[in-house]
Amino acid sequence: MAIIGYARVSTKDQDLELQIDKLTEYGCERIFMEKQSGAKSEREELAKAMDYLREGDKLVVYKLDRLARSTFDLHKITKDLQSRGISLVFIKEQIDFSTPAGKLMFTMLGAIAEFERDLIADRTAEGRERAKAQGKHMGRVGKAEKDVKKALKLYSERESNRLSINDIVKMTSVPRSTIYAKAKEQGL
Repeated sequence: MAIIGYARVSTKDQDLELQIDKLTEYGCERIFMEKQSGAKSEREELAKAMDYLREGDKLVVYKLDRLARSTFDLHKITKDLQSRGISLVFIKEQIDFSTPAGKLMFTMLGAIAEFERDLIADRTAEGRERAKAQGKHMGRVGKAEKDVKKALKLYSERESNRLSINDIVKMTSVPRSTIYAKAKEQGL
């Protein structure tokens, strides 16, 4: 029986050290680590961990939301592990999925994690709408109109002046996508 750990953080700037320490303390022989959003179900290191696990092994995760952020994904993973005879433990929540109480707690906490994720998404969308209503600019600031006009002029004359799109981008700092979009709008 092997004890295998899985550690995940959502962004490249976040640190895995706390999770690694807790998984090592628990007795994990091997730890699969990645920096990938939990909202994405396609995670390379999780897939490697799942392939590595054998019947009788135990998958240990520091916190429930490190494994997945949707109830659907959590249930899919746990059902797969259960069908293969692999137990699942969450250290922080003290849930051992091999027990009936652990299964109940897992389901409840999974629903709460998904609810929290949905609340964050709602608040973010509301903040965006409020900012738009106040006339605040959303997203990146576009290039100055004079730079875009210069880029379009060079683009329309590109054959006669022997300029490539890369040359125009370097000369004007206007992104290629902007040049193409504006040229299309103007039928160039």
